[in-house]
Amino acid sequence: MERGRVVLITGAAGCMGALFAKRFLAHGDRVIATDTTDEALAKLADGSADGAKLFTLAADISDEASCAKLAAFALAKAGHVDVLVNCAGFFPTQAFTEMSLADWNKVIGINLTGVFLMVKAILPLMAGRGWGRIINIGSGSTFDGVDTQVHYVAAKAGVLGLSRSLARVVGKDGITVNLVAPGLTMTPAVAKAMPPEMVQAQVKARAIQRDETGEDLVGTVVFLASPDADFMSGQTLNIDGGKHML
Repeated sequence: MERGRVVLITGAAGCMGALFAKRFLAHGDRVIATDTTDEALAKLADGSADGAKLFTLAADISDEASCAKLAAFALAKAGHVDVLVNCAGFFPTQAFTEMSLADWNKVIGINLTGVFLMVKAILPLMAGRGWGRIINIGSGSTFDGVDTQVHYVAAKAGVLGLSRSLARVVGKDGITVNLVAPGLTMTPAVAKAMPPEMVQAQVKARAIQRDETGEDLVGTVVFLASPDADFMSGQTLNIDGGKHML
């Protein structure tokens, strides 16, 4: 299945998600985009070259009822889903000694439970068609840990395990599940949250010594959503400029 796919993207108003949405739209696909606010999604729609193929709905992916509402919206607008890209993320920095259970639950809820809930809600719209893609956005932080993001790294490590096990669950239906693990990617949110010295340390550790951008991830996601990746499932594609060579 090459063109005319139905692609659902979470975190679609963010830097990475918006780039994914625009690439799929440019390819002729229909995109169902979700993020936390209608205002953010309106900006995505304003920047879209093909608004007729873009459908937006604000949702909280950490809430089961909200995910069910999003699935009903996708069913009404497109009838099915071919590709699910779980891109939404929340990555605060916080000392472990200051981390409360509420802090932990919020980060786990968005980054891990949110992936579970989205797959549970959308899988019925993918199953039974003999072809499908689930693409989860993980994090290269799981390879060596980050002392100020214990909750986030734990959540992303959970997404890795979820992806591998889920690949075995849905493979018989022609659906693949793969994980993209970016390095520290210089989105506006990251630039605001991360200390400059941390950013520079990441750059120096790479074989390709420059900032990683959202554009560096688009090709990998498009590849995983294509027929060229038909026989790839349960895999992690590490896109970090050669920091980790696995």
